[in-house]
Amino acid sequence: MRLLLVEDDSLLADSLVNRLTREGFVVDHTPSAATAFALGAQEDYRIIVLDLGLPDGNGLDVLAQLREKRLNMPVLILTARGGWQDKVNGLKAGADDYLAKPFQAEELVARLHALIRRSEGRVRSNLIVGDYQLDETRQRVKTPDGKDHTLTGTEFRLLRCLMSRPGQLFSKDELIEQLYNLDDSPSGNTIEAYVRRIRKILGQHAITTHRGQGYSFDGAQ
Repeated sequence: MRLLLVEDDSLLADSLVNRLTREGFVVDHTPSAATAFALGAQEDYRIIVLDLGLPDGNGLDVLAQLREKRLNMPVLILTARGGWQDKVNGLKAGADDYLAKPFQAEELVARLHALIRRSEGRVRSNLIVGDYQLDETRQRVKTPDGKDHTLTGTEFRLLRCLMSRPGQLFSKDELIEQLYNLDDSPSGNTIEAYVRRIRKILGQHAITTHRGQGYSFDGAQ
């Protein structure tokens, strides 16, 4: 899951990047309002964590600009402002949730997963497609034979991307965008290698290859 973290406190940002990466997110970080708007408008983020007090602008203005462009990814506001009016202003600007500093990282992660589930029309933490179940909390997949398989971080992110939109065709470039942040430079061959590894766990027919186009998860055994 691709996530944009907009936070100007470098110590907090570093801590959150590490924690969110362990939780299966692919994190791009910026302390700048201008860069946040540019990235939010051009990259395919599944969710944004947005601080309000930024050195070059107000996070609410960034949020309003993104919503004006009809970008509907969930946005969680993260701020030191705890007054009820600030919360109301954030929600009116288009935020989906609000978390005041200081906070526990566990609560932030739980809220992010809840927002993503809601955006995908789900209520449970497991992604279920056919007889396959992906446990987002433990980063494990259950196959139709009832066995649980532990996934590496990249395997989990790739499988989650495919299973979150079953039947949808993802090109290699689209998968790279969801699996890696802006500092990485993987090739299409990397995606092919991970698809082969996942097929060894799920079976050869769970992921369909669309020659010259990409992959889709169809859940066939």
